[in-house]
Amino acid sequence: MDQDAKKRNAALAALDLVSEGATLGIGTGSTVNIFIDALAASGRELEAAVSSSTETTRRLELAGIAVRELNDTGDLDLCIDGADEADEHLRLVKGGGGALTREKIIAAASRRFVCIVDDSKLVGVLGRFPLPVEVIPMAQAWVARQMVRAGGRPVWREGFVTDNGNHILDVHGLTIVDPVALEQRFNELPGVVTVGLFAKRPADLLLVGTSSGVRRLER
Repeated sequence: MDQDAKKRNAALAALDLVSEGATLGIGTGSTVNIFIDALAASGRELEAAVSSSTETTRRLELAGIAVRELNDTGDLDLCIDGADEADEHLRLVKGGGGALTREKIIAAASRRFVCIVDDSKLVGVLGRFPLPVEVIPMAQAWVARQMVRAGGRPVWREGFVTDNGNHILDVHGLTIVDPVALEQRFNELPGVVTVGLFAKRPADLLLVGTSSGVRRLER
């Protein structure tokens, strides 16, 4: 079974969790795109859909799903998002698409956070995928030096600007044995908007698409 079919398995399992009239936060990425298409085809009516990126907003609107601002909705019932890496404790690395800050806000504002991935994203120790860090442009070089001191190799995602007008440093070479501590350490650096570690607020449910169906990991 190819990777897209595994992603579809996870996306359809997530669709089963969406009830009529729900307030739904929707992330960014290829697996989420499959979920959006399935949500539109299902005809399920939402109370509100809140998007994590201009890319997701565009796809939702093309699918006929109205998007509202989080400031107008209050807390959300459910967040559906993907990840670049996930471990067995439902801690995640996210931000390959550059939407990590808004994704983290939406996850924090949701009563339940469901992450959908294919089985290639499940790892024993986080860090194989470079860790995205969103930084204010004037602090980019200084923050990069702090990443080097932490044992990483930061690479500026040149030519990319986030929806918030900031830059991304992709930090290679980290073996993240204590994701909560590293998330807190990096988030405390002046100039860091957010780090793509979702460990202090991990997923509540991880749906892993496999060739034989969907594996569910829950905390």
